[in-house]
Amino acid sequence: MPVIIGTIRAIMRYPVKSMQGETLEGCEMGVSGVDGDRAHALVDPSTGKIASAKQPNLWRDLLAFSAKTSAKTGSQTNASIIVSDGGGNQIDLTDPDFDMKVSEWLGRRIKLIDVRPAGIELNRARPDEVMTEGVEATVTQDVLAIASAAPAGGFFDFAPLHVMTSASLEATRAAAPAASIEAERYRPNIVIETPSSEVFVENQWVGRRLRIGPHVSIEVIAPTPRCAVPMLAHGNLPHSREAVAVVNKLNRIEFPPLGPGTFPCLGAYATVVATGPVKCGDQVVLE
Repeated sequence: MPVIIGTIRAIMRYPVKSMQGETLEGCEMGVSGVDGDRAHALVDPSTGKIASAKQPNLWRDLLAFSAKTSAKTGSQTNASIIVSDGGGNQIDLTDPDFDMKVSEWLGRRIKLIDVRPAGIELNRARPDEVMTEGVEATVTQDVLAIASAAPAGGFFDFAPLHVMTSASLEATRAAAPAASIEAERYRPNIVIETPSSEVFVENQWVGRRLRIGPHVSIEVIAPTPRCAVPMLAHGNLPHSREAVAVVNKLNRIEFPPLGPGTFPCLGAYATVVATGPVKCGDQVVLE
């Protein structure tokens, strides 16, 4: 029996993978998730892999950059995407010197791409080792294929949509009040306003569908395991080891793509079953 579980509190989009993103009032939801989400990525020319803050000893400074569209409606159609480095420098993604300028600002060579090559991978540092040894340390890294549960297009870690409840986020914040816990650290696309008693209820949604507003339906396929990224500095949010450590204490569950055992998880991955517009305030129904 369908149950109303809450409403959409926030919609977030990240036009360039591993950079800060933008908050939207509404968007089109397609089979690749939020229109324009993770549509671009940076490649490390020395390895051919995605440059990702999941490898913090090399790429944590990507989170000092932000990518935002110029369209006030949040639509990607005919919109410019501007990258800012936090120091006053800005550049449009269409600038022919984009790779050179951003490489100079970052201090590492990058190449911007907007088409996902088959089989492209990234390095994911093991978060427990990063917590112990620090963000500058070279730790054990797992090699992950990009978007293994996503349709063609988009540079997603796994699936095209990442959802999270307000209750789970607030329980995490309450358990680490000094850790500057904000949704931006965990990079969800959709934050659902839910009753405070429904903590980590996303775990129970795997295999079920959520209807968002009158048009959109999504299927929850897996919990979202937390990597080292939430503990890194994100613009004005400082480095916070506890942003991952507290999830490690509160919610460890299985995520088979990472292997046997349990992992710290917050939120859930989903695919889009029925497309259409969504907006903040839309009702969310568990089917």
